[in-house]
Amino acid sequence: MANTPGAKKAVRKIARRTEVNKSRRSRVRTYLRMFEEAISAGDAGKARAAFIEAQSEVMRAVSRGVIHKNTGSRKVSRLAAQLKKLSAA
Repeated sequence: MANTPGAKKAVRKIARRTEVNKSRRSRVRTYLRMFEEAISAGDAGKARAAFIEAQSEVMRAVSRGVIHKNTGSRKVSRLAAQLKKLSAA
């Protein structure tokens, strides 16, 4: 348990930051799900629009420090591969 005033303040800050990061992570997952739904529907135009939005959200999360840079790049790369596969079909 936190005893010093500084440690207690750190606990409060961590709790606030956790809430913010949780909401940002949820937002990213929402956009990823929208892309997955567009891919499964087979609509290339809708999937392309969803890809652009999902890519933007993932990179925004990377810049805010919610997810690691390499993780974001990997996710975007896999989304692009799915989109390319759909467009080729």
